Amino acid sequence: MNELELIKRLTASLPVNAAVVTGAGDDCAVLDLGVPGRWVLFKTDAVVEGVHFTREAAPGQIGHKALARCLSDFAAMAGQPTAAVVTLGLPEPFDAEFLSALYAGMNGLATRYQVAIVGGETTANPERLFVSLAMLGTVEQAKCVRRTGAKPGDAVFVTGRLGGSLAGRHLEFEPRLVEADWLVEHVAVHAMIDLSDGLASDLRHLMEQAQVGAELRTASIPISPDAKRQARQEASGKTPLLAALTDGEDFELLFTVAAKEAVPLLDGWKRRFPDLPLTCIGRITAEPGLRLRDKDGLRPLTEHGYIHFT
Repeated sequence: MNELELIKRLTASLPVNAAVVTGAGDDCAVLDLGVPGRWVLFKTDAVVEGVHFTREAAPGQIGHKALARCLSDFAAMAGQPTAAVVTLGLPEPFDAEFLSALYAGMNGLATRYQVAIVGGETTANPERLFVSLAMLGTVEQAKCVRRTGAKPGDAVFVTGRLGGSLAGRHLEFEPRLVEADWLVEHVAVHAMIDLSDGLASDLRHLMEQAQVGAELRTASIPISPDAKRQARQEASGKTPLLAALTDGEDFELLFTVAAKEAVPLLDGWKRRFPDLPLTCIGRITAEPGLRLRDKDGLRPLTEHGYIHFT
């Protein structure tokens, strides 16, 4: 049983109450707690030694990544984070100076986005370190973007460049909160997700939620220099395109808008974010399934991104 199958099994009969607007299945839970015009967003995420970072990673980078993963999920729903609590699982013996540096990395990012860290928990965890965060924030009800709204004919966009994140970018990425806020102010975003598990997997989440398909243009997918460099240096046979589709941990925004809004969106984006690419990589289709279009025509995409327990 892989991660997706396990999640489906465990969430099949979760209890809910009148406060739940959106429960399991999106980047954050959405709750109506009576705040006028706003919903509360609630999110938890974790980084685990040996899975999300190695022992060689700098402690400040580990702290940065632990918080940034939650912030990236808030960006995917156009939310504003408010506060977080931290759970540390520590092997024994632990290094207090290392943990202070970890918190310095986390605190620096939190300060930048005005997130209060208001407590947490510490526990012993044999053999490896883990850092888990739970985060609260809010979103304007009219601007909340979920995974469910993709429509046939929509243009599919992605920020940044994809693939090769393990060269170091996965520890240093900047969550796209500012960009997401700009997007919902200037265009009607139908569906959005952050790219944590890879384009090939995360786009499928949008497709499944909206019961649609998608077609990607291989020539349009923005490939990072790291993915191209790794393809030249390694003998794995993974092409830069496949890396961009499946590597994961890019933490860019993937979203859909009506096709008629594509050109004005690109023009406005270039003026506001000249140093961050925004690329239209394909379209949403009524026909189910994920396909690639290249110079030889159209073919099914069978590869997936990262999935735990496979």
